[in-house]
Amino acid sequence: MLSQKKIVIIGGTTGIGLSAAQAFVRQGAQVVVLGKDKETSIRALEVLGRGGHVLTDDATEEGMAEQAIAKCLERWGGFDGLYHVAGGSGRRFGDGPLHELTLEGWEHTLQLNLTSLMLSNRAAVRTFRQLGRGGAILNMGSVLSFSPAPKFFSTHAYAASKAAIEGFTKSIAAFYAPENIRANVIAPGLTETPMALRAVQNEEIMQYVRTRQPLDGGRAGQPQDLDGLATLLLSDAGSFITGQVIAVDGGWSTG
Repeated sequence: MLSQKKIVIIGGTTGIGLSAAQAFVRQGAQVVVLGKDKETSIRALEVLGRGGHVLTDDATEEGMAEQAIAKCLERWGGFDGLYHVAGGSGRRFGDGPLHELTLEGWEHTLQLNLTSLMLSNRAAVRTFRQLGRGGAILNMGSVLSFSPAPKFFSTHAYAASKAAIEGFTKSIAAFYAPENIRANVIAPGLTETPMALRAVQNEEIMQYVRTRQPLDGGRAGQPQDLDGLATLLLSDAGSFITGQVIAVDGGWSTG
């Protein structure tokens, strides 16, 4: 489905991003992935082989997405799609319930999840317009932005940042549709990634998650559960889809 597509993945050296990078390469794409950690970047390069190129930098820094896209153009001779996966919890910086939320926690969480995404999306749109051929953007949301779980997942800055991603993505999808630039959001439920260790290692939380995500016997999502939809939305098969928020959550948002 992705034959000859050139794709940049921001946050592509672990978890959901790395799984997607592997899936995209299997589907015929050539990818550039940006990761923050040197060790995971080295492992990602080994896994991806000749279909991948790995950069190590901080996605929250201005100019990093431009560098990744420039490398995609230089290495693979084109740029067709952006998948922004990078983000995470601000819990250890002070995110939490509003009455406990610190200013540092708020600002760090928004920078991590929302500012980094704005920077990558801006770089992608500018490049698509320069190339004059359109392109696809796929952003990472969360079911917590529209289906809260207050007992176990009460990080209010995180929920706000993910809700903002939906509004931001719909807005740019509407604005750039006449230029064939598409933008969509995947909203996963609890997915087993490094960020989710607190939850997946807590049996009480996992008992709750199994009731919220009852598909397949009730379980946490796996990174590869998102790969099929991501492939579709970045491929020509998804060329008439834009401005959508699609949950991949095992049934979380139906309850």
